[in-house]
Amino acid sequence: MDITAVYDNPCDNATPCGTNPTLVSPISPDGTPELGRRYTVPARQGRAVRVAKGQSIRIINTHGTQVCDTWAFSAANRSEYLSWPHARGWINRVVPVPGDELVTNRRRPILTLLEDTSPGVHDTLIAACDLFRYIALGVSDYHDNCSDNLRMAMMAIGMTVPEVPQPFNVWMNIPVHKDWGIDWKATVSKPGDQVVLRAEMDCIVAMSACPQDLVPINGENMTPVAVDFEVQK
Repeated sequence: MDITAVYDNPCDNATPCGTNPTLVSPISPDGTPELGRRYTVPARQGRAVRVAKGQSIRIINTHGTQVCDTWAFSAANRSEYLSWPHARGWINRVVPVPGDELVTNRRRPILTLLEDTSPGVHDTLIAACDLFRYIALGVSDYHDNCSDNLRMAMMAIGMTVPEVPQPFNVWMNIPVHKDWGIDWKATVSKPGDQVVLRAEMDCIVAMSACPQDLVPINGENMTPVAVDFEVQK
């Protein structure tokens, strides 16, 4: 891999820096789900799904150790998306709790967190991992990453994204200390923990079973695994 060239190409934020099976593995051609059916986001991959206003998406930490980067885009305009710089100010906290509305970059609710059976430790501060993150960690070849998983999951259902927004890093454990330093810790979730998010507008939810295997956010053994999800009425 020519690392110098990677920084200059591709020349937009919609094109992935590499590929994996995400690109050819949509849940359906346009991302419309079968309600109540459980789908899997395989380890190191991403999936995108349409969630209509009033429907809910249940994301399940099947093995208990996996971080799931999660995004939501307006189905009507993908330039409107769940934005954590806006949402943190809306809910007046860094990590949402059940009942919190999560708003877009146009300050409209797009999702509401309805349920959370985990200890509630999630992250809204850390950018999605990308190829440049892994280069900084010493990787010299292509490495699966959440940013590309988002791009490919959307491309798989015939869409692109204008950029990679800050994700809702479900189950990611990034404690902030009194001196404002942070740590990269293993998730404190357990197998079967789940969050339920209700759509407040027709939207597309994209998820990445984070491929991070160089720091212990996906468990002390640093082994990415699958997560599951289902869309409900």
